[in-house]
Amino acid sequence: MHVFIHIRIMYLYSDLGMKFHRVETKGLSLIMNDNFNHYGIQSISTSNILRMFVQTQETPNPNSLKFLPGVKVLDDGQTMDFPTGQAAYCSPLGKLLFRIEGVKGVFLGPDFITVTKADDDVDWKLLKPEIFATIMDFFASGLPVLNEGTPNQDTQINEDDDEVVQMIKELLDTRIRPTVQEDGGDIVFVGYDSGIVKLKMQGACTSCPSSVVTLKNGVQNMLQFYIPEVIEVEQVFDEADKVAVEAFEQVEKKIQAAKENE
Repeated sequence: MHVFIHIRIMYLYSDLGMKFHRVETKGLSLIMNDNFNHYGIQSISTSNILRMFVQTQETPNPNSLKFLPGVKVLDDGQTMDFPTGQAAYCSPLGKLLFRIEGVKGVFLGPDFITVTKADDDVDWKLLKPEIFATIMDFFASGLPVLNEGTPNQDTQINEDDDEVVQMIKELLDTRIRPTVQEDGGDIVFVGYDSGIVKLKMQGACTSCPSSVVTLKNGVQNMLQFYIPEVIEVEQVFDEADKVAVEAFEQVEKKIQAAKENE
């Protein structure tokens, strides 16, 4: 069990006046600049030396942040989405991240971890040190990322897929999914019927304000360009996604109401 109790944060100033934070936990030292764009993590233990260089990358979703630990998370082409803490039962890493107050969702990619915070009121500057400590401690432990469960693979073409479905899956894997994964999420093929392509957004894309634009102006336009049979792309939601979308719409309404009252 890994417990983060004694975390000391000290403020260091370089000759250039740049402010850094040092977070020390369980014998490991994290050096972070004030913008939190990249972190050098180096072991200060005399044994079991672990050296990591972890970067963060913003996503189109302001409530999701992509963490790149510099080591393999899942195999190439694999992703795993945990929209709730219960869904992360099969992942020791996912369960640890959900123990952090303010974490709403976790998404695993081949070489990255996307963490989604609960709402705008949760400050990334408070979450990041604990997320980094958790990721660091997990990879030092040697535990498997997944105990069970099947990650999303490259969209498999089945023998009974017709020509249109085969072309859709090929485009998704070669042209669309890599781009979406760069933004900390994924698109999963759900089905095709009478010209309608059904897709599920995951990770940072689930509640992203630009997800509809991505589907309509990006994915749909590309599929229609190469495959004339495609009429429309439809986003499929599960119950957790619906709750997230409803919460986001409520926040949007509050923001709009506040602007109107100004």
